[in-house]
Amino acid sequence: LRALMDDMLETMYDAPGIGLAAAQIGELKRVVVMDLGDKPVEGQPDEPETEEDALARRNPRYFVNPEIVWSSEEMFSYEEGCLSVPDYFDAVERPARVRVRYMDYAGKPIEEEIEGLYAVCFQHELDHLNGVLFIDHLSRLRRERAVAKVKKNARLAA
Repeated sequence: LRALMDDMLETMYDAPGIGLAAAQIGELKRVVVMDLGDKPVEGQPDEPETEEDALARRNPRYFVNPEIVWSSEEMFSYEEGCLSVPDYFDAVERPARVRVRYMDYAGKPIEEEIEGLYAVCFQHELDHLNGVLFIDHLSRLRRERAVAKVKKNARLAA
């Protein structure tokens, strides 16, 4: 699993993306990797200005058998994109806070309450493990628009 997570992280960085579920690369394992680039760096600005700054802010996270054990009633809307639906972004509403349970890279069980982009990304990647894409959360019209755009881009690339 560690080798898989290392490979997944490299694939995610190359894409580039901030999260990747094993299902997205054809692995039927309940594994997710994520890096929100949110590692605090002493004396650095809040936003990376150089590639070196961005590398210093890397904060890889690893999730084996992730699950949500509680969700807040309060909702949060965030414009999501996905490596599986290239070049399409749309607002998705999800619970603002979730309590999650998983095993980390070392196999240690973790339970924590998360919010913000971390919670959005966790829920997005967990959806992949459950066979759901972010566009499945959209209205029928917006989902059809997303599919049409992806098909058009695929035709233009061919």
